Amino acid sequence: MIHSHAVRDHVPVRVALTGAGGGYGRTLLAQLQHTPELIPAVLIDPDVDGVRRMLAELGHDAISLVAPATGEEFRDAVASGRTVLLADAAPLGWDGVDVLVEATGHVSSGTAYAEDALAHGVHVVMVSKEVDTVAGVALAAKAEAAGVRYLPGDGDQPANLLRLVDWISATGLEIVAIGKSGEYDLVFDPGTGTVTQAGVTIDAPALAEVLDLGDEPLAALSRRADLVAGLKRRAAADLCEMTVVAMRTGAVPDEESLHYPVARVAELADIYAKRQDGGLVSRDGVIDVFSALRLPGEASFAGGVFAVVRTGDPVTWEMLRGKGHVVSRDGRYACLYWPYHAMGVETPLTIHAAVTGAGTAPRPRPTVLLAARAATALAPGTPFRVAGHHHEIDGVAPVMVAPDAGLAPYYLLGDARLRRRVEAGELVRLDDLENVAPVPLAAYLTAGRPAPQPKGTDQ
Repeated sequence: MIHSHAVRDHVPVRVALTGAGGGYGRTLLAQLQHTPELIPAVLIDPDVDGVRRMLAELGHDAISLVAPATGEEFRDAVASGRTVLLADAAPLGWDGVDVLVEATGHVSSGTAYAEDALAHGVHVVMVSKEVDTVAGVALAAKAEAAGVRYLPGDGDQPANLLRLVDWISATGLEIVAIGKSGEYDLVFDPGTGTVTQAGVTIDAPALAEVLDLGDEPLAALSRRADLVAGLKRRAAADLCEMTVVAMRTGAVPDEESLHYPVARVAELADIYAKRQDGGLVSRDGVIDVFSALRLPGEASFAGGVFAVVRTGDPVTWEMLRGKGHVVSRDGRYACLYWPYHAMGVETPLTIHAAVTGAGTAPRPRPTVLLAARAATALAPGTPFRVAGHHHEIDGVAPVMVAPDAGLAPYYLLGDARLRRRVEAGELVRLDDLENVAPVPLAAYLTAGRPAPQPKGTDQ
């Protein structure tokens, strides 16, 4: 039985979705079939035919689909309640659109779509975390000036973690560390001595010896990391997501590439304890990512989010330990977590919040920068391209560093070229680049960033 909800009585909300043909777009469009008050009015994707086929798979009425060529045709189609399919936003006049869900994952077009929507008084739900790390500060300021809302989309880890942090902070609990798990668990099979991650399997029989942290947790974590070194556990998408959260909470990374401990869920309160208590964390307010380690058949963390807090009253938390909560062995720390992120299935929450103003996220501020550190020496003329499932750039590693307006944001490198040599280990700076996309560059430069630091002062 599907239970009704007060939001079902909301006046219709017309939604424009960019990147409609992607995986996120599909999950949202599938969910909108169950939220009749949210209408997918405009779907934008270069592969219009692919979107049309996807809608057919979802059971969408083909008669209600239209691909207008002019602004007038667009307005007529939206006014008549038909779903508009567009390869780009050229014919889009924004008339009749209430909320834009930006999900292209592309910084240049995503920034342009968001700016255009805000200029026309349309709320923006930002799913493209890449856009947010470059232009989010400027876009949020424009939204505030226009009297509309700019929100990260529920269903991806940034918005989910922000909701968790807000809930925990409201209770009065003291947060020590926040973060998420990597997208794919490490599944260890003691019977075969192998570890599998995202379809890649390696031999690691010695992992059985360190399935428990033992008396020396940090040594056990180091051994685990060595044993799974053949797997790629760090991803640009992880650091990108944590930058989105850091910009809205003031959280900071302990290390610019994050700790990435190989951890079982029951250990998180011990692992993210302060260093003087045997954990990894050097200070309060740390943000991080861990690689979830589990056995076959155990529940996945599902790329979910967590917060480690100080417990306070030991009697309370021993009682909660008895109910199955994750509490550190010394009783000083506990981990509260949501083991899921359901992509577009959750995004209706944000669309409603954008329209009603309920539960808005903190405004992003330039407290941390997702920058690019050269993995090897890079010659003049080197081109950069964002590619792959995790939207990574060959030749540079994503790092979370203190903001400096002279540094180039990681995703601003997409489609740019080097104008000068960058040595291995150096952070790429704006003046090292040419052919930088002008729209996101302008947004980044006007966002109240700190003054540039002289070259050679990498953090």
